[in-house]
Amino acid sequence: MPKRTRNTRKLDNVQNARRVFLEATQTTGLTIVQQVMREMGAKGGKIGGKRRLETMTDEQRKRSARKAAKARWAKAKTGQ
Repeated sequence: MPKRTRNTRKLDNVQNARRVFLEATQTTGLTIVQQVMREMGAKGGKIGGKRRLETMTDEQRKRSARKAAKARWAKAKTGQ
């Protein structure tokens, strides 16, 4: 089996300096507040669907299901 060659280019000094600059100036991620808010939002979404299901009447659930099915079929017809 033939050996694979790596497709890595050698960077000249200017390209390397730009790469180092971009790596150094990138943000390091989310702040603590952003992380907490993200976790709260994910938890609320999980709870919200169950609670909505419990509080909806049969007619409301039927209406919602029909609307969702209609949207899915419309998307399938357009080929998306």
